[in-house]
Amino acid sequence: MRNIVTLACTECKRRNYTTTKNKRTTPDKLVFKKYCKFCRTHTLHKESK
Repeated sequence: MRNIVTLACTECKRRNYTTTKNKRTTPDKLVFKKYCKFCRTHTLHKESK
């Protein structure tokens, strides 16, 4: 039931992280504040395809 999703930085649009999520319990897109090594700051990372 858990699917692998990638997280992309909202500022530079690069895909930095992968994680898993359960589509039944969280149908909306995931958003985390994580470190982007390209921006060199903590930015919001949203779920992308």
